[in-house]
Amino acid sequence: MKNQIIFSNPVILAFLLFSFRVSAQSAEFTQSSVLSLLKQVADYQVQTPLTHTGADWTNGALYAGMAEWAKIAGDDKYFNWLKEIGGKNNWTYNQRQDPRTRYHADDYCVGQMYIELYRKYKDPKMLDPMRNYLDQILQDPSKADMEFVFTDTYWATERWTWCDALFMGPTVWAKMANETGDSKYLDFMFNEYKATTDYLYSKEDCLYFRDSRYFNQIEANGARMFWGRGNGWVFAGLPIIIRELPKSYKQRAYFEQIFNEMASKILSVQDKNGYWHASMLDPASYPNPEMSATGFFIYGLAWGINQGYLDKKTYRQAVIKGWNAMVEAVWPDGKVGWIQPIGENPKNVTREMTEVYGVGAFLLAGTEIFKLAGK
Repeated sequence: MKNQIIFSNPVILAFLLFSFRVSAQSAEFTQSSVLSLLKQVADYQVQTPLTHTGADWTNGALYAGMAEWAKIAGDDKYFNWLKEIGGKNNWTYNQRQDPRTRYHADDYCVGQMYIELYRKYKDPKMLDPMRNYLDQILQDPSKADMEFVFTDTYWATERWTWCDALFMGPTVWAKMANETGDSKYLDFMFNEYKATTDYLYSKEDCLYFRDSRYFNQIEANGARMFWGRGNGWVFAGLPIIIRELPKSYKQRAYFEQIFNEMASKILSVQDKNGYWHASMLDPASYPNPEMSATGFFIYGLAWGINQGYLDKKTYRQAVIKGWNAMVEAVWPDGKVGWIQPIGENPKNVTREMTEVYGVGAFLLAGTEIFKLAGK
């Protein structure tokens, strides 16, 4: 009777099938197999209408991954897709009605893609609107504190007061500094990044609290609440920032140290099947895979190996195991499943759930896996 109950539940059955396939498979780890899967995922997304506004943060994360995929795809249709979207956005940030959101990091995450397209096409219209926007922030920076205030009508977004912002904002500032050669963008980025880290980073756990509301929140097993995707945002942002920094940049070691500390912690909580969960320290309460966190972690870890920051013997097998898990999350049509919906804390996930930021994470991870397979 118990077996009938378990296997009649589609969520449990899907999870059991997922676990079996990941553990049983001997995945083909070649550049051609990685390219084939990335193309399948990218083509599905290009053919699927976007459900969020063009410059929304959700799409900004997607574009970041799509731009990296476009560089290795051997087909400019992906660049053309991004270029068409950039034109529809007028190459500017996501504009809201509420003037209190004018500093909101989510609203200029899309700038990552604009700068990448500028690097390819050298068209000033792709760069200038975002540069002007950042200059306006520099002329009148926020003086708010780091406490996260959330009400029905307002939430504190003037500073990078939530950990997700460390993917959305500083990546754009670092790219702008690199492209323009103007250190003012790096100075702002470092000062704000450090303020957020001083406030939200647990040196004991080597993880970031989502925001100040989570300092004292505890999971069912008694562990502190650290959100999987929230830490995924931070960890995925670090490679983007580090690769944009000048080799001689005096604060480079600051970002490298955080990256290495987080990498060690992330490795220690990887599931035996290769993925990570919605909660970093309480996987039993959220037993299903969470693929946006997994994608961001695999991206960062694979990049770390490729760039020599992480020891290959220590991390490579875990990265391959994680990639195998990600492969199994892809539906036959290219849809990526097991992605937690929009939120701010751990939630249970099903195989049917998908979102564009998770696709962006998948493409980011896949581009680094492609390079790793080539080695």
